[in-house]
Amino acid sequence: MLIRSLLILALAVAALPARATTETPEGARAAALEAVLDRAADIQPLETVVVAVDGERVAERGYRGHRVTAATNIKSASKSVISLLVGIAIDRGVLEGPDQPIAPLLARDLPANPDPRLATVTIGNLLSMQAGLERTSGANYGRWVSSGNWVRAALAQPFVTEPGAEMLYSTGSTHLLSAILTRVTGQSTLSLARDWLAPVDDFAIAAWERDPQGIYLGGNQMAMSPRSLLAFGELYRTGGRAPDGTQVVSTAWIEQSWRQRTNSRFTGDGYGYGWFLRDIAGEPVRYAWGYGGQMLYVVPNLDLTMVMTSDDTAPAGRTGHRDALHGLAGEIITAVRDEAAPGAAAVGPPEPAPTASSQPADPAP
Repeated sequence: MLIRSLLILALAVAALPARATTETPEGARAAALEAVLDRAADIQPLETVVVAVDGERVAERGYRGHRVTAATNIKSASKSVISLLVGIAIDRGVLEGPDQPIAPLLARDLPANPDPRLATVTIGNLLSMQAGLERTSGANYGRWVSSGNWVRAALAQPFVTEPGAEMLYSTGSTHLLSAILTRVTGQSTLSLARDWLAPVDDFAIAAWERDPQGIYLGGNQMAMSPRSLLAFGELYRTGGRAPDGTQVVSTAWIEQSWRQRTNSRFTGDGYGYGWFLRDIAGEPVRYAWGYGGQMLYVVPNLDLTMVMTSDDTAPAGRTGHRDALHGLAGEIITAVRDEAAPGAAAVGPPEPAPTASSQPADPAP
């Protein structure tokens, strides 16, 4: 009887699913990521971190009472959302493409005697921040949003360089794209986002500021949860395909968005259509960046997507916080890439961030 009972117990144990331990690749990775996120608590402005590998959330943490399911202002990281909506509009034939001039689309808001160069500005120029118009971000942001018509104010800015020349980071450019989407579809950009991204599980915009004419602010003041931002990033990682198999946006548009077209004068990083480009820990990374340290990183080679949110009331560039987040991203990349390998070295703390005096100003408003 005893032998029979022991045999039954042994069979039952054998039938249980194997648990990840530090002896397995998954267990080693989990342990490494937990250690990284433990150390990340020392990054004081940091509020949340979410990490997904191949579509599965493998680590997440909220710091100082913050939750990964609570909506937060993602600031200029929302410029990547505007870029996606433009790409879907092009895929659907609502817009012609990146080379389409914007002047006919915004004719009623053009200045009375427009600079002839305004006729040559394209949708692609707005996406890559190469419109040539004076910036409405940084020191100019407050004056711009105090105007009675943000679209007209953005179009009335003087040219400081030629269209297609150097990058001039400006929320006015992405707001013009929001206005264009509203005009050509007859729907608000919020309605378009909810409609076109409906197949994307967990994606939801909780709140979004509008201009005096009711146009949703293209590229700023958008609230969503860190998990929602992760779901958005996952759509790019999977080549535009939602979890249910729906092709939400073409792979070609993602490739165009991640093609370097210019460089940020603040960081030197590459910039495509609403995405920054740089190498971190030896891997090509595409990232969205919002004021204060609202970050979305996609690492295609590792099937890795990361979200980090931070205090949205303080700058991240000149304080060194952005560099600390890049360092944290590097640690996560190393853990995901290397910890599963036999004999992999332990992941150490990040390199010290450059001093605040060496930091460029935030490009975001």
